[in-house]
Amino acid sequence: MYIIISIVALLLGGLLTWIGMRFVLKSKYESVLKEAEKEAEVIKKNKLLEVKEKFLHLKADLEKQVSARNSKIQSVETKLKQRELTLNQRQDELQRKNSEIDVVKENLANQLDLIEKKKQELDKLHLKKVEQLETLSGLSAEEAKERLVESLKDEAKSDAAAYINEIVEEAKMTANKDAKKIVIQSIQRVATETAIENSITVFHIESDEIKGRIIGREGRNIRALEAATGIEIVVDDTPEAIILSGFDPVRREIARLALHQLVQDGRIHPARIEEVVSKVKKQIEEEVIETGKRTVIDLGIHGLHPELIRIVGKMKYRSSYGQNLLQHSRETANLCAVMASELGLNPKKAKRAGLLHDIGKVPDDEPELPHAILGMKLCEKYKEKPDICNAVGSHHDEVEMQTLLAPIVQVCDAISGARPGARREIVEAYIKRLNDLEQLALSYPGVVKTYAIQAGRELRVIVGADKIDDKDTESLSNEIAKKIQDEMTYPGQVKITVIRETRAVSYAK
Repeated sequence: MYIIISIVALLLGGLLTWIGMRFVLKSKYESVLKEAEKEAEVIKKNKLLEVKEKFLHLKADLEKQVSARNSKIQSVETKLKQRELTLNQRQDELQRKNSEIDVVKENLANQLDLIEKKKQELDKLHLKKVEQLETLSGLSAEEAKERLVESLKDEAKSDAAAYINEIVEEAKMTANKDAKKIVIQSIQRVATETAIENSITVFHIESDEIKGRIIGREGRNIRALEAATGIEIVVDDTPEAIILSGFDPVRREIARLALHQLVQDGRIHPARIEEVVSKVKKQIEEEVIETGKRTVIDLGIHGLHPELIRIVGKMKYRSSYGQNLLQHSRETANLCAVMASELGLNPKKAKRAGLLHDIGKVPDDEPELPHAILGMKLCEKYKEKPDICNAVGSHHDEVEMQTLLAPIVQVCDAISGARPGARREIVEAYIKRLNDLEQLALSYPGVVKTYAIQAGRELRVIVGADKIDDKDTESLSNEIAKKIQDEMTYPGQVKITVIRETRAVSYAK
């Protein structure tokens, strides 16, 4: 029983303790809750204040933006009002001008009506005057007009012919003077020796005993030498001389040098001949290259292709109309440089074109192309500039001239080839050229006689006085000159002189 009472007492004590603790916790909870509610109120008030401040700031910003936009709109409105005012003013001015233009148009229309009326009156008066003139002159208006036109044509022709002759004479006086000055200065500054090539070479020997050794037993040595060189060797009664005959100067030079070495060595037999000729050919080839290099260096030409240098060296052993080709090319190059300097052009290019203008005459394969075209193709092949190629290809008018270098090369080529002593011409070809000149001039109507004088450099044409008048003589000389230039080949230039004379013959008996 005591135990039960003690247990119950303990339980009651614990229950009372729990109830006390709960009461204490409840009071604390309520105090904490009140404090939290107070803090929440404070936070709520603070947040509301912050929101109000932000709202006020945003409102102020918006009001500023609205005021700025309003000010812009007002400025735009003022500008639009000003433009409207100016447009109204312009419209008023246009209306005023349109009214003035209408008035002017009306005045012009009235004036045009008056002019038309006056024109009609003038036409009537003109017709009356024409009728009066026709009755007085006995000619119709068309006939009078035709006669007037014919007289004006004749007068204009005579005036034009006189004016043309005056201009031509004045141009001839000045142009010939300047051209002659340049040409003479160029020729005077380029002095070269006259070199005439032949088709034979004379090889001198010390005694006639060597002739027998050169001929050999039964002629075997001379046959071997002719076969190796391609040159005809003439051993005749000429004392102490052997003649080497052949059209190719290179072969003649090879034969001469081979003979010289054989005679000096003393061993002359077919095997030795072939060996010496082979060595001489190599020597000549080296000399060709060396000659080309020396020529290019002497003329001051740089950057030339080695193959073109070799072709230039081969010119030493070629001739054209008896004129040494290398000498002619050097002379032409120097003339081109001088003339280009006088005319204000590039002398180095002119010298280069002058040196290369005849390289088509010494090809390795001998094609059938004209030498000017072949030379142009060689220059193009070895990367020469287009103006150089054109000057080489057009110096005989086989290609159209495209630069100022081309006529300079053509003129200097003619100067070098036409100077006295430069070239030889076969007698038959010379006579044929003179006959062709005379026959060409005789083919024109009214020509009575023709005479080719001064070695074909002047053609005198005598015309009938009853067939051609003085005015037509000038045109006839121009036509003959043009036809000669187009159809004939000639060195230098040909002067055409047309002579018209009237002779009166009577007899005293």
